[in-house]
Amino acid sequence: MTNEVTEKLKQASKNLVMMSESEYPYEVVLWSNQAQEPLTNQKLLQLTGHSPETLIETVEIDYFFRNCAEEKEWHDEVQKQDVERFKSLLRTLKDNLHDIQVYRIGTINIDVYIIGKTPSGDLAGISTKIVET
Repeated sequence: MTNEVTEKLKQASKNLVMMSESEYPYEVVLWSNQAQEPLTNQKLLQLTGHSPETLIETVEIDYFFRNCAEEKEWHDEVQKQDVERFKSLLRTLKDNLHDIQVYRIGTINIDVYIIGKTPSGDLAGISTKIVET
């Protein structure tokens, strides 16, 4: 079951990049049997290999994708296609995961994890990096 979810996420995020001061691709994340307990900040830092004092900010998924999954009147055709692909990615995440949260880890060079629970009790989602100076 979880393999289907990760495959759908892989397909939906393929060739998409997160726009920031640099462009990073999305990678699928899967932590098996980790959804029994709540995902605390400390647990997330352990799972991602960050030091315990690293800053974490959480944001809503719709807020995180607000600039990429919404068409603007000044968008050209390529940008409109990207918006549709981001909408599809957002739908895929929401259709296959529950209790989704976006975690921004660190400052300036920020690791982003969009993580939710699978029906079979795993934690899954996608990750990327953004640069904000």
